[in-house]
Amino acid sequence: MTLAASVVSDTEFNLYLIALAVSGLLLAFLAISGFGASSVGERVLNGLFAVGFLGYAFYLFFIFDGGEFREFYYAFAVPVILVIKAVQGYRARKAQATEPPAAPAPQQPAA
Repeated sequence: MTLAASVVSDTEFNLYLIALAVSGLLLAFLAISGFGASSVGERVLNGLFAVGFLGYAFYLFFIFDGGEFREFYYAFAVPVILVIKAVQGYRARKAQATEPPAAPAPQQPAA
């Protein structure tokens, strides 16, 4: 099996860089603010993906000088999934906070 290398235009390369940077910044915001995160693990996961996205964008913009590079388009599903999960977590916490407390059970008289 042979893998064919596709030619990428400057516009596509720049859009890919912008998408990487925006996704990384969004995930960094979620990690730092803790928006919608239900655990520390979710914040760490957001932070790790943010570092990966921003690191690769930094590499491609400042260090990469042409040749072959990897385009991870499927990786853009990760920020979408994590943002949806964060919004769901935020809504669940908000609904729980506005829910009235349960009425205490009536006490039985002592016999």
